[in-house]
Formats: sequence, structure tokens, C-alpha cells
Amino acid sequence: MTQMTLLRPDDWHLHLRDGDMLRAVLPDTARHFGRAIIMPNLIPPVVTQADAEAYRARIMAALPEGMDFTPLMTLYLTEQTDPEDVAAAHAAGLITAVKLYPAGATTNSASGVTDMDKVLPTLEKMAEIGLPLCVHGEVTDPAIDIFDREAVFINRVLEPLRRKVPGLRVVMEHITTAEAAQYVSSADDNLAATITVHHLMINRNHMLVGGIKPHYYCLPVAKREIHREALVSLATSGDPHVFLGTDSAPHLTTDKESACGCAGVYSSPVALSCLAEVFDTAGALDKLEDFTSVNGPAFYGLPIPTKTVTLTKGDPIALPAPLDTPNGTVTPFDPGVPLHWRVS
Repeated sequence: MTQMTLLRPDDWHLHLRDGDMLRAVLPDTARHFGRAIIMPNLIPPVVTQADAEAYRARIMAALPEGMDFTPLMTLYLTEQTDPEDVAAAHAAGLITAVKLYPAGATTNSASGVTDMDKVLPTLEKMAEIGLPLCVHGEVTDPAIDIFDREAVFINRVLEPLRRKVPGLRVVMEHITTAEAAQYVSSADDNLAATITVHHLMINRNHMLVGGIKPHYYCLPVAKREIHREALVSLATSGDPHVFLGTDSAPHLTTDKESACGCAGVYSSPVALSCLAEVFDTAGALDKLEDFTSVNGPAFYGLPIPTKTVTLTKGDPIALPAPLDTPNGTVTPFDPGVPLHWRVS
């Protein structure tokens, strides 16, 4: 196959930031994706209906004329979240999900949850109204090795939570382990997962061997090759419980390459080319549309896309140049292998 047409993909996990960064990166998503779940971990975070309304307005104001894109807003779950405010935002059609960050788990997560019992009233209300919970699935216990935090989260937090609130619909975001892949593939229809582009393409050796590669550093951190292989197997299987969430997360190049080592991979400009390469290598191009365009809307109860994009296979494409912003450049994801598929 040298050409394929897909229903226009959606991105079920995206960081757009705000201000100058928002204006710079938004076109790279809107060029290829029709909708995206927008992460709420701004400073300050998007915690109320009013916050989400204001952030959505800023996104739409930043969208270049002629581009067709729908931001799907989320609220940042805190121990002070008002269940009725969440329900009102959902009833108004403003929010598509609520996001759980364990406090300290990733970028701008200081306002996250430390005690799950304190957010049970909100989670029970969400189960009642059918509003999904998007989960950053890592424990932050300093005694747990960073490569084990996802697997421990499943046993220590997620499984007990799902037993306490059995009607809650949960998306395990950016899964990185064979344990998570197995958990999702054996679960009921109230559980789904997203997988990123970069976790399908790199393992921890890519980040650490031959010198540290700061543009591969993300949270959850990339794991062993056996885990990457498990993710590829799940993504290309056609399992309806798994779909694309790029977790594209821009940081200035100077911040990525400094002592800060900010966590995040900016993959939006090359996401579809990377995915086509992965699915082509796996002999599963016939499953790509399910992963990018069908499974996500089905889980969230949204319409399946009707517009299309076309990908063509040929000579390796040139990777995008660093993206200019008023404060410096943002370096796009380089998978380290040739990409033969381009979006027409």
C-alpha cells in the first residue's frame, strides 16, 4: 500500500499551553486533527467551569482563520473540586472529561490529588452523569522506582478506585507498560487507554544510551523494549478500548536542553507520519483508522469523523524545523528512523 485515506483523526490527550506558546503550536494540531482533549494543567490550573470557558475562548481566538478544530475541554481535579460545578459544566456541553493528576506526578501537577477519598464525591457524581475521568496513572511515592510507578498505580490506586465507583468511566492516559496493556485489554467497557506516538517508537535506551537525549524525556518515562513491543501489539490489534492520545507537550528548546530537563515530547507535527510508519512496520495499516479516528469517539460517545486525510508513502520526509515562538524555539519529535508517510 502506498496511499491510504483515513477518517480525520482526533487527539485524545494534548497540551496546548497558553499565550504565545498556544498561538505557536495550535496550527500543528489543527492541520491534521479535528478534535483534541485539552489538558488543564496550566498555571493556575483549569479547575472550574468559568476557567474552562475562558481557556476555550483563548484557544478559539488563537486558531488561524480557515482552520477547522474543536477543543474538547477538561477540568483539573483537586481536593476542593465542587461536584455540582463539574456537573454544570458537563450539562452545558463545555467539558468532555475531568483529569486526575496525582500531586507531583508531572508538569504543573502540584495542585493534584494526594488523598483519593477526598475526591470520591466528585467521582461518584461523574459516574452518575457519565463523565469520564482521564488518569495520569503513576504513584508519586518516593520509595517506588520511577520505572515501576505505573504498574504500582494500577494495583494501589486504580483497581481499588474502580471497585469503589464501579460506574465510573476511566481513561488510562499515555500507558507505557506491558502491565497496563494487559489490564486494559482484559477490562470491561468502562475502561480505555491512550497511547502516545513516542511510546510506540522509543524505549529507554533511545533516551539514555550514547548520551542523554533530553527531547525523549517525558512522564511517564519510556520503559524497556518489551514494554514498547506490548504497546505496539495493543495499538495495532484493533482493540476498541485503545486509541491515540499524543500527549504532545511543547517546551522551549532551551528548557528541554537545560538542567531543568522539562518532561514532554512535542510530536504533533509528525504524529500521523510516525503512526503510519509504526502500523506499516507491524503489517497493520488496516487497523490504523480504528486507532486514530474511531475508537476514541466511540468511547467518549461523540460522532465519528466524516472528513478525511490522505497519507502517501514515498521517499523519507524531511523532519520539521524547530518551531519559532516569541520566546524561543520548540523542537519537534525526531523518532530517529526514516518516516516514509506524508500527509497530503
